[in-house]
Amino acid sequence: MELHGQNLIGYGTSAARGETIPAVNPATGAAFGIPFHIATTEEVDRALELAESAFFAYRSLPVADRAAFLDRIAEELLELGDTLLERAHQETALPLARLTGERGRTVSQLRMFAEVVREGSWIQARIDRGQPDRQPAPRPDLRRMLIPLGPVVVFGAGNFPLAFSVPGGDTASALAAGCPVVVKAHPAHPGTSELAARAILWAAEATGMPEGVFSMLHGLKETGLAMVRHPKTQAVGFTGSLIGGRALFDAAHQREKPIPVYAEMGSINPVFVLPGALRARGEKIAEGLALSVTQGVGQFCTNPGLTIGLNDQALTPFIETLAERLSQTAPATMLYAGIREAYGRGIERLQQTEGVKQQTHPTTPADPALTQANAAIFTTDAQTFLQTHALSEEVFGPSSLLVVCGSPEEMEAVANGLEGQLTATIHGTPEDLRDYRGLVAVLETKAGRLIFNGFPTGVEVCAAMQHGGPYPATTDSRTTSVGTAAILRFARPVCYQDFPQEALPVELQDANAHGIWRLLDGEWTRQAL
Repeated sequence: MELHGQNLIGYGTSAARGETIPAVNPATGAAFGIPFHIATTEEVDRALELAESAFFAYRSLPVADRAAFLDRIAEELLELGDTLLERAHQETALPLARLTGERGRTVSQLRMFAEVVREGSWIQARIDRGQPDRQPAPRPDLRRMLIPLGPVVVFGAGNFPLAFSVPGGDTASALAAGCPVVVKAHPAHPGTSELAARAILWAAEATGMPEGVFSMLHGLKETGLAMVRHPKTQAVGFTGSLIGGRALFDAAHQREKPIPVYAEMGSINPVFVLPGALRARGEKIAEGLALSVTQGVGQFCTNPGLTIGLNDQALTPFIETLAERLSQTAPATMLYAGIREAYGRGIERLQQTEGVKQQTHPTTPADPALTQANAAIFTTDAQTFLQTHALSEEVFGPSSLLVVCGSPEEMEAVANGLEGQLTATIHGTPEDLRDYRGLVAVLETKAGRLIFNGFPTGVEVCAAMQHGGPYPATTDSRTTSVGTAAILRFARPVCYQDFPQEALPVELQDANAHGIWRLLDGEWTRQAL
């Protein structure tokens, strides 16, 4: 399929600005193919004005039509076939097998949200029927449900060119909620973004969606800020760095009318290896940890960047095994030069910190000219970690810092000193959990997902998943960016008091035509009134 390098605004294209973004192959550092036009302020305005004009028509569609749109997007992505995968491989250096799996996840989550929309109970309908004879005052008839917020701006993520990018979870959940979406494509994979955006627009046209239900713009920081500040934007979805997410959050809250920003911004995902587990299967845990640290060249938001263990005779062979596995891991190409440079700065900072020791000695040195990185493991003691705030900052890439604690109390102190995390992992035995119940209680306050005897990489897309945590992991720990609960970010409650039946949304009418679950006078039921 031929690419045009233009901004996709509604059902049209636009390239009003001469300034462009190149497509770059990170494995070679060379630009290739056509450049992609950065959106102008006028193009940002047109995309969001169209989204606003589409909103009322789109939110009013029958739920079956909205679900059919999501299903059709999944079909159109699959119809792109190898063209989409090969382009993503060229722009990210991710293996084709990984990209094939990521496309499967992207398609599955679109279909999952289509089913959520069809079933309908996500709107959380609540009905308290009126009691006109109640004394001393009658109770009005009150009916509450969630409705969509309005146009949503989504930022494509650099590390997942499909599942967290143009057709990813933020886009799918916002469209499912009834919100038009305007995406800012990630500049590291502009061609992949255009292909995916065209698939969404083909699906929109084929299913009769109003123009403006989806648009995609190319751009850099200024473009993103203009999209967030635009008065028609009602919410923002972002996956990326703390610096980037915080800039968008601040911009959104400095508006005359502040709006929510759901930003997933980073996490070091601590792994606590308790003494019983260390003695029983330390080598196996070390091997699994090495694989988790290096998975995706360490470019998952859930890669374990911090490991905590108690100073024990079993800890030395654990460190040796971990260091050996990471030293033998071949260097690999990172997603783009900026990520590789930031990783290099992070490694250099650790190497220069007093009290921190690098344990890895790579068998094959990385070639920075090819955007490559080596895996690394560093060790330090608990007091150094607690007294050096920089050691708790994320180093995005295939590395981990191992903190050696002198006592269970020090281990709990390290946990208490952590900032908000997406995940926290505990390797232990049942006896360990009894002995370290205080640690578990602390970690419940620090992370959105607690893992026992596993590893944090790998985020299942399902109803129970929580992919979010206290700041700075995310800007709102009450929400998730993965799983069906993600739809709740892009809706707000409205209560209807004493409305006649015909004027109520169909979901709140007595007949319950869609057969959804509703909280009726304090009891959940699918029955009609």
